[in-house]
Amino acid sequence: MNKQSNSYTIIYIIILVTVVGTALATASLALRGRQQDNANADKMGQILAAALISPEKGKVVEEFDRYITGQYVVNAQGEKIEGVAAFDVNIAAQSKVTPDKRELPVFVCTVNDGSEKYIVPVYGAGLWGPIWGYVAFDADGSTVYGAYFAHQGETPGLGAEIEKPAFSSQFEGKRVFKDGRFRPIAVVKAGQSPLDGEDYVDGISGGTITSKGVGAMLDNCLTPYKKFLQNLSRLQNASAE
Repeated sequence: MNKQSNSYTIIYIIILVTVVGTALATASLALRGRQQDNANADKMGQILAAALISPEKGKVVEEFDRYITGQYVVNAQGEKIEGVAAFDVNIAAQSKVTPDKRELPVFVCTVNDGSEKYIVPVYGAGLWGPIWGYVAFDADGSTVYGAYFAHQGETPGLGAEIEKPAFSSQFEGKRVFKDGRFRPIAVVKAGQSPLDGEDYVDGISGGTITSKGVGAMLDNCLTPYKKFLQNLSRLQNASAE
């Protein structure tokens, strides 16, 4: 065949595309299990981070199995939903469902002093893309023990600062129940305070839209857990009597 002809060029391209496509598809299938394992380990590390636990590299799964002593899903009434795995719930999708129909994952973490922390996921929108995280509550169902936040593409040095401890550590000790009312933690401009009296943290300087996104995310994702958190408070009060 004439290597200078159009037919030869077309046949060559078809064969090349077929070979390369097959190789890429085979590699993707071969690596899919490892990729999923890595994604799961990353998620486990984020959950642990909310409980202020930082596993050594390569020991995330081991530490997750050690500290996470319970997982379940509840509804907006605080009742457990059977047959749904907490780790597999798509939080991005659930955040768009009406609160009364959501599947709400809960991860129970038993820390070194023997106390239990209840970790719940949050998901929302920043300036350039999705933001997400996890919030850990004490057994009183109100006090935040720790928090972790991440983002897909917020601006470095500005909105991206939500992933830094300087921002997330502000949530420690804040409460979502005040004066008998449920009030998700507000994110406000530094030097200001919310009018409604809820606990608050300072937003990121120069990252106003991302900060507002975090506040909206907490409101949207924590509010459906209100009954569950109230139940925790009742259980703690009952055990103390």
